[in-house]
Amino acid sequence: MDFPGRNVQELFMKEAISEGRKALALGEVPVGAVVVRDGNIISRGHNVKEILIDPTGHAELVAIRKAAALLGGWRLVGADLYVTIEPCPMCAGAIVQARIPRLFFGARDPKAGAAGSLLNLLQMKELNHQVEVVGGILEEECRQLMQEFFQTLRV
Repeated sequence: MDFPGRNVQELFMKEAISEGRKALALGEVPVGAVVVRDGNIISRGHNVKEILIDPTGHAELVAIRKAAALLGGWRLVGADLYVTIEPCPMCAGAIVQARIPRLFFGARDPKAGAAGSLLNLLQMKELNHQVEVVGGILEEECRQLMQEFFQTLRV
């Protein structure tokens, strides 16, 4: 599988940001995700924790569930995941379980990031699957989206 160039990475990250904006419009933490396979977006997700009253309503899990349903299996080998914020431990665990080979994310999450900031579940040699991780894609845009949300909470 070829590694996508920076322009392609930014194109898909913009789609994840678009999903994050959908979450923002719903009053959710504005995280968005897309699953890409063979150069095409096969599923999308954004946070729906508050709406569904579901602690697992994270953008990554929504997108992973949709992709698995579409493909008819839980192994998402050959699929890339793009997400606006570094995944939390729960989402990192799901990424490993889904056998997603590559994760691309926008902004780091120093308080809950499990792709290198707080801990790195995605590349633990003790696990049966490791994920290639590329962070910092459209980082400033992704960070601003989060800041916009949290500023509205403080007003």
